[in-house]
Amino acid sequence: MDDSQDSGTQTAYLGIDVGGTNIKAGVVDDDGTIISQASVPTEREQGPDHGIDQMVAAAHQAMRSTDYELEQIPAVGLATPGTMDIPAGMLLEPINLPGWDYFPVRQTLQDRLERPTILQNDANAAAYGEYWAGSARDARSLIFYTLGTGLGGGIIIDDAIIEGRHSHGSECGHVLIELDNGRYCNSGQYGTLEAYCSATALLRLFNEAIEAGRQSSVTGRLDDITALSPLLIAEEAEKGDDLSNELIMEMARCLGAGIASTVHIIDPDIVLLGGAMTFGRYETDPGRRFLQRVTEEFQARTFPTLAEEISIDYATLGGNAGFIGAAGCARRALLRGDI
Repeated sequence: MDDSQDSGTQTAYLGIDVGGTNIKAGVVDDDGTIISQASVPTEREQGPDHGIDQMVAAAHQAMRSTDYELEQIPAVGLATPGTMDIPAGMLLEPINLPGWDYFPVRQTLQDRLERPTILQNDANAAAYGEYWAGSARDARSLIFYTLGTGLGGGIIIDDAIIEGRHSHGSECGHVLIELDNGRYCNSGQYGTLEAYCSATALLRLFNEAIEAGRQSSVTGRLDDITALSPLLIAEEAEKGDDLSNELIMEMARCLGAGIASTVHIIDPDIVLLGGAMTFGRYETDPGRRFLQRVTEEFQARTFPTLAEEISIDYATLGGNAGFIGAAGCARRALLRGDI
């Protein structure tokens, strides 16, 4: 947890990012700088009411490391995964939060914290975090992909978050890239980008290759304690494992094609890649080659002007993007007079 800072007269906002495993909360100043942060387990299997208890606990933990009182926080931003009705502040049928269906999460949290609260999709919030305080700080428009268990997306244009009429805008992971015999996606669809570019997809492809007789050094590291993971595949790719490298590069190829499809609609300043599955980013050879392959595929499938002018890069806020962006969304709503 960060050291507390003198609050002075500066406005600060509280952002809460709910994941399937952990809930992160952070107090963020008016420039997007973290003042303090905290994390607690979601314990999602205990249901949404317990989840609210955990959100409140994370919020109070984050507040305790500051000179602020909760009453000094003008607005709270809440980021959650899954399908939702953003204007109504309600979760619909979130895949990562089973049993939380049709739960009025925004109003329930607002009642508990007694602070104006806004709800945002977690990928949209992370995108706004990068736009406000991260890699896209100097950009006017952004497409953001978050690679994790699934493939989330967020689009920001001139400070507008593309939520869509039914709160399902910016779902970049559900662009179709295969019409015939497409791979299954956890959304229930087939042939989506997420079905080829996510941790779930990578592990499925690896297991299918092993069942088909392919060899990999990854299998020698699997036992009752060490489970198959994207990190393990990335580590063996860096050591030269052919299958691991092949699968990572194929994922990059598919992602580059998906990015080209979305770029032709939005024509943004920048495309950013974030999330837990970026293969070590610039710090590793697989991470560097992954980004290079994504860029090459994108450039081969788009107009020359777009290929030359639009950069693809890694995001910089890491796992903090969600709560920073949630806080930024609260600030945005306050400045716009929405709350």
